[in-house]
Amino acid sequence: MARNVQRVSLPATRTLPFGKIDAGAIIFVLAVAAVVVMVLLPLAWLLYMSLQIPAAGKLGLANYVEAFTKSIYLAPIFNSLILATSVAAIATAIGTPLAWLVARTDLPARGLLRALIIAAFVTPPFLGAQAWMLLAAPHSGWLNRAIVTLTGAQQGPFNIYSLAGAIFVMASYNIPYTFTFVTGALAVMPSELEDAAAILGSGSLRRTLTIVLPLALPAIIAGFIMSFLEALSEFGAPAFLLIPARTQVITTQLYLFFQYPARIELAAAYAMPLLFITAGLLYVQRRLIGRRKYTMIGTKGGRRHLVALRAWRIPLSLAAFAVPFIAVAMPYTALLATSLSRAWGRGPVPGNLTFYWYRWAIFDNPETRAAIAHSFIYAFAAATIAVALAVTISFAVQRGLVPGGNVLSFICMAPYIIPGIILAIGFYAAFSRPPILLYGTAWMLIVAFATRFLPIAYSNFTASLQTLSSDLEFAARTLGAGRLRSIFTVTFPLLRTSILSAWLLAFIPALRELSCAIFLFTPATAVMSTVIFDFSDAGNFEALSTLGVLILVATFAIALLMYRFLGRSLVAAEAPA
Repeated sequence: MARNVQRVSLPATRTLPFGKIDAGAIIFVLAVAAVVVMVLLPLAWLLYMSLQIPAAGKLGLANYVEAFTKSIYLAPIFNSLILATSVAAIATAIGTPLAWLVARTDLPARGLLRALIIAAFVTPPFLGAQAWMLLAAPHSGWLNRAIVTLTGAQQGPFNIYSLAGAIFVMASYNIPYTFTFVTGALAVMPSELEDAAAILGSGSLRRTLTIVLPLALPAIIAGFIMSFLEALSEFGAPAFLLIPARTQVITTQLYLFFQYPARIELAAAYAMPLLFITAGLLYVQRRLIGRRKYTMIGTKGGRRHLVALRAWRIPLSLAAFAVPFIAVAMPYTALLATSLSRAWGRGPVPGNLTFYWYRWAIFDNPETRAAIAHSFIYAFAAATIAVALAVTISFAVQRGLVPGGNVLSFICMAPYIIPGIILAIGFYAAFSRPPILLYGTAWMLIVAFATRFLPIAYSNFTASLQTLSSDLEFAARTLGAGRLRSIFTVTFPLLRTSILSAWLLAFIPALRELSCAIFLFTPATAVMSTVIFDFSDAGNFEALSTLGVLILVATFAIALLMYRFLGRSLVAAEAPA
């Protein structure tokens, strides 16, 4: 029997109606144009400036020759390699056993240990460096003074103003990278192989060394690479600890190129290898993370058995909690005590305690009051711009509405591989002159922050959008809704939690950004991080500690708000109707 088949024509959803320009198409084109200006234009200017020879009025390789043949500029490169390699090695050597203890053993208070390590992760390294300056400066640091008082020695043993001091501080704040990667790998690794080895008589240590660690090796290597890159591109901690010691690394040398007389062309040439190294190592890290999959054949699913530490529980617990004690407890205590001291050199003793610096920073001093306001306003605007661009482009790419989606995704994620200090040089080159003159205005910092944290917003929203079927949008459009109406009434309400999450994840790092801001701010656009940098130069440790505490309080308050709000939303979303 012949069957009449009625073909239903779904609305066009795979390509934008180029012959019929609608509001959605206009918004998308504007978003793409903004991303191209924010990401590609600074990189193009960076390359052009690196080839520019102002004295000769032509292009050439003279800047590269000068940057990579003079010993004064080669020494910072070697120092950076020593610093980054040492930081990555220490962070990996400590972070890997910490991850094993938390994920695979019956260590006491594992949840608290994980939370404290995450606290170290959200602490800006430059604030950690500032805190350790208070603790371990050669003559005035509290630890050195205590040791001198107790032992009668002429001087204390610690000198935080050294390459070893910088390695110590930066390694403390890079441990969470390896810890996070390895705990993630161990969390998806079933224990059938370990169970089989145990039945055959293998001990806990042997099973860990011969089964668990080899399987987690890609995550361990990825953590090493991430720590290496972070240490190589970090500006704040080396600036606070190594510039006073006259020991330069690549990032501090780039900062010195901007001092009078500024040599922007030489800085651009000096920055290019760092950009390529970062891109190459991040590619390797992504490949290693991509291999972090374990296909197990068995019937026990993901069941894992915890290793009983027995008599080692207490000693290993003390050793494990020493890490957050060094990275969180001691620095936070030093910053808080200094911010509450009228004069930090006298220490937090009765008669020296006061809230004066908080009143001074928040109400009395116009410079700090303006910097606090700027930090919140700029971070708010930057996060909003980054999320708006990420949502617009991610939706078009993931729904297949435009050709070349992979290229657009790459452009949105490109700032991830650009160290902040290099992005700042590119912004300075591109937007400190007509036709797009932003330098000296708030937009310079806002757009730079939005560009720097665009990958966070894009990757976060894309991950959520990929889990949402487009069937509801098709249904809305079949019933007559336009494209924008279907997006605003169907898709966005379902993804509002992801949008808010992306906004907060961009807002928090923008609030404390230093590496971009230090190159792009002016006295009229200073933010808290740049004011802290100036206070450090002036030796005003009480004021910088106060601003540091305010940044930490704001960060943790926002993180707590995000956790509570998003947690309730997720629970509500999962609850039966």
